[in-house]
Amino acid sequence: MARRWNTRAALMITLGALSISTSALADSFVIVNARLVDGTGAAAKAGALRVRDGRIVALGDLVPARGEAVVDAQGQVLAPGFIDTHSHHDRGLDKLRDALTATSQGITTIVVGQDGFSEGPLRQVFGAFARAPAALNLASYSGHNTLRASVLGKDFRREASAAEVKAMQRRLADDMRAGSLGLSTGLEYDPGIYSARSEVIALARTAAAHQGRYISHIRSEDVAIDAALDEIIEVGRAARLPVQVSHMKLALVDRWGSAGTVLARLDKARGEGIDITADVYPYEYWQSNLTVMFPKRDFTDLAASEFALTHLSTPEGMLISGYAGDPSLVGKTIGQIAAARGKSPAQTYLDLINASPNKGEDDMVIGTSMRTDDVANLLLWPHSNVSSDGMLVDRHPRGAGSFTKVLAWLVRREGRLSLESAVAKMTGLAARHMGFADRGTLAPGMAADLVLFDPATVADRATIADPGALSAGISKVWVNGQLVYADGQATTARPGKVLRRKGR
Repeated sequence: MARRWNTRAALMITLGALSISTSALADSFVIVNARLVDGTGAAAKAGALRVRDGRIVALGDLVPARGEAVVDAQGQVLAPGFIDTHSHHDRGLDKLRDALTATSQGITTIVVGQDGFSEGPLRQVFGAFARAPAALNLASYSGHNTLRASVLGKDFRREASAAEVKAMQRRLADDMRAGSLGLSTGLEYDPGIYSARSEVIALARTAAAHQGRYISHIRSEDVAIDAALDEIIEVGRAARLPVQVSHMKLALVDRWGSAGTVLARLDKARGEGIDITADVYPYEYWQSNLTVMFPKRDFTDLAASEFALTHLSTPEGMLISGYAGDPSLVGKTIGQIAAARGKSPAQTYLDLINASPNKGEDDMVIGTSMRTDDVANLLLWPHSNVSSDGMLVDRHPRGAGSFTKVLAWLVRREGRLSLESAVAKMTGLAARHMGFADRGTLAPGMAADLVLFDPATVADRATIADPGALSAGISKVWVNGQLVYADGQATTARPGKVLRRKGR
C-alpha cells in the first residue's frame, strides 16, 4: 500500500504557493498522495512520482529525500500532460508565451502545421522557438498548401506539373531533415483543393522516406466523405506510412447517425494493414472560412448556397466569427443578417463571400453541422485521440475547453469513457499517433510533462458567448519538470521544447 505522507514534515509546496521558485521544482521534487493515471489505459494507482532535471525518475511508494521539495496532490489525479495533436495554438504564441488558453486545460504539447498550412521553413520556425520558448512544447507538420503556394504561386487553380511536384518534394525533404513530423494536407482549402491524388501521394512518399507521417483535413467532411476517406486510405497504402484523419466528423445532415458506418470503413482499412487513426474534438460545430462549403468555388451559385444552408448547416447555425469588411457582423448568424437586409439567407451567404476582399477566405464562420451522438461515437473509437483544433484567442470554445470537456462530458456525466481511457486518448495514444517516444505516459525516463486535476470538478467553462473562459478543476501543470500553471494562473516559466520527429 502506498504511503500517505504527512507533508507538514517535508519541504511543502501547497497547491496555491506560486511564490516557490519554478527552478527549484526543475531540479528534484516529489508529488505525493496522488492518484496516478499513467496514460496507458491501466487502472489508476495511489502513489507518488519523482521528477529530477525535467524527467520522471521514479513512481510508486516513494520516500522524499531530506530537503527534497514535496507537492501534496491531496488525492487528485496525476496524469501525463495532454498532447493536442491538431492545434492552432501557435497563432499569437510569440506574444502570449504563457499559452494560458492551452495549459489551463492541461495541454503541454501542441502539434501545429495543420490543415495543409505551416510556417516555414520549419528550420527557421524551430530555431526561433528554441531562442524564445513558450510555456508548452511545440511540434509541427509541413503543410501541403504552404508548399504548393511556394511553388505554384497565384497560378494554383490546376494540377501541378511533374517538375512542380519535385520542387515541393525538395522543400518537404528539407523540413523533414529539420524535424517535421510529416506532411499535412487541407484538401478543402485553396490551393490544395486543386491537387491531384497523385501529387499528394508523391509528397507522402517523401515524408515516408524520412520516417514521417501524414495527417489530413480530408477533401470532404460532408457530401463526398466516402471518396475522401478512400483517398486518405489510398495515401496510406501507396506511401506506406501512418495516416490520420484530422478533426473527424460527419458534417452532413443526411449522414447523421452513421458514425458506425464510417468507423467500419476505417476498421476494414486497418485490417488490411493500413495504420489509419483519427483525432476528434468534442463539439457539434466547427470553425472555418466562409468559402469552405463551396467545393466548386462558384460564389454565384445560389443552388449551392441553398444546399449548404439546408444539408450542411442552417442559416441560424452559421455564426460569423470574423469579418474584416464589417466587424459589426461578428457574433451574428447568416439568418439574422439576411433578415436585417431583407434578403434570402442563401443570397446573403453569397453576398458576404463576394463582398469580402479575399472572397471570404480570411473571414470566419462557426457552423453547426454535427450531431452529439456521432461526435461521441467518433471519440469513442479505439483509434481516435482527443484534439482541439483551437487557437489561443478564438471565437470557438474548443481552443479553451476541448480536453476538459471530454473529462466532464464523456467520463463524469455520461460514463461512456473510463477516466483511464479518456486520459490515454489525450496522452499515450496521442503520443503514439504523433511518434513521440518520450511523452504521453508516466514512466521512468519520460519527460515530466504532467497535469494534476480533480476528476470530480474538472470541466470546461468556455462557450460561444465566452470562448476564452478557463477550465475548472485543473490544479497544476508542469512542462519538462517546470510548473507553468497553478490554480488559475500562469507562472513565468517558459520551458517548452521543440519536439522533432523520432530519430531527429
